[in-house]
Amino acid sequence: MTNYAAVIRPLQVLVMVVAVLFFLRIIRVVTVQARPADYEKKTRRRRGNLALEFLEPSERSGQRIDVETGVTIGRASDCDLSLQDTYLSSRHARLANDEGDLSIEDLGSTNGTYVNQELVKGRVHLERGDVVQVGGVLFEVVR
Repeated sequence: MTNYAAVIRPLQVLVMVVAVLFFLRIIRVVTVQARPADYEKKTRRRRGNLALEFLEPSERSGQRIDVETGVTIGRASDCDLSLQDTYLSSRHARLANDEGDLSIEDLGSTNGTYVNQELVKGRVHLERGDVVQVGGVLFEVVR
């Protein structure tokens, strides 16, 4: 009985930790989606081109990615934004700057690219406040 308890108890704790992390991620996405449309105006006075800001992974949260012309996202070292995420394809998606406006297109990735939890098909125009997911990485479109 002691060996059984020594194995089961750590597994129970592990399952609880994974469940809590899952719900925290859901709460994070919901709070970003629930922001009012004028949230950017109230919190940031900066003007300029649209860019991406990391939401997850948490160690990169708040980091900004400016897109001058185009940015390729993926795991490959030759990508403009190379990220080590197991859910990313080697060449996952491409961002383009169209005179200050951003668009994204999936490059045939295995897990797909999502904008506001909708699968991207073709090239999709991005608006300020949109949430972009490539693999396990979340970005918010900011000005």
